[in-house]
Amino acid sequence: MTRVALVQIASPDDEAPSDRIDRVERLLLRQREADFLILPELWGAGYLSFAQYAERAESLDGPTVRMGRRVARELGAAVHLGSILERDAEGGLRNTAVLIDASGRIAQVYRKIHVFGYESLEAELLTPGDTLSVIESPVGRLGSITCYDLRFPGLWQQLSLRGAEAVAIPAAWPAARREHWRLLTQARAIEHQVFTLAVNSCGVQRGVEFGGSSRVVDPSGQVIAECGSEEEVRIVEIDPARTARVREEFPVIADRLADYASISDESGAEQ
Repeated sequence: MTRVALVQIASPDDEAPSDRIDRVERLLLRQREADFLILPELWGAGYLSFAQYAERAESLDGPTVRMGRRVARELGAAVHLGSILERDAEGGLRNTAVLIDASGRIAQVYRKIHVFGYESLEAELLTPGDTLSVIESPVGRLGSITCYDLRFPGLWQQLSLRGAEAVAIPAAWPAARREHWRLLTQARAIEHQVFTLAVNSCGVQRGVEFGGSSRVVDPSGQVIAECGSEEEVRIVEIDPARTARVREEFPVIADRLADYASISDESGAEQ
C-alpha cells in the first residue's frame, strides 16, 4: 500500500512566492507518514499572476525544486511539486511539472502541452511542451499531465498506451467549472483504468475563486477521497496493484484498438 498526500493550498495575492515556498516546505515536512506527496499547478508563482510571470520564473535548479529535493530526502518520500514557471535554456517560459524521488533526484519533468487560452494569458506567455513520459514510482507506473490537459482524451490514450497505471494532475481549476473537474477526473480514470491523483488550487487569486476538490479516483472510477474548498492535506492509502486487477477483471484496455484513425469512413449506404 502507498500513502498519497494531496496537498491542496491557496496562493493569495498578498503572499510573496518566497514566503509561500517556506510555508509549503514546513507543511510538507509535517507529512511524515506519506510515501508520495503532490501539490497544485503554479502554486508558487500564482497561476493568475500573469504580469509577474517573467520575474517569477525559475530554472530546474531554482528555489522550488531545491525545496522539493530537501523535503524528499528528509521524508524519504517522492514529492510531486505540482508545476513551476520554468525559464528554459532559450529564455522561454514553460508550465513545468516536476517529480522528485525519495533520494532527492529529479525523476520526471513534464511541460504542459495544452496551454490554456480561455480568459487566460497562459497561451500567450508560455511555450507548450512536446514530450510525454511514464515512469516507475511509488504509485505504480506514473504519467503526469497538468490541468487543461485533462480535457484531451488523445493525450490520455498515449499515457495508457505507454503503460501508465496512475496519472498525477496538478491544477489551477476554477470553482466555476468544478463539476467539469469532478466529471473528467472520474471519466479519465474509468476510460483508461488508472488512478487519477488530482490536486487543485483553492482560495482566491486576482478575484477568481479556485475549486479545490482535490481527489483520488481509483481505476474502476470510484472516488476514494476528496478535499473540500479550503486549504487541506488529505492522506489517502492506495494499492497500486489494483490497476492490474481492474484491467484483468474488466478488460477495457485489452479490448481497445491502438489506432482508431485506421477505421474506414465508408457508410455502407446503397448507391
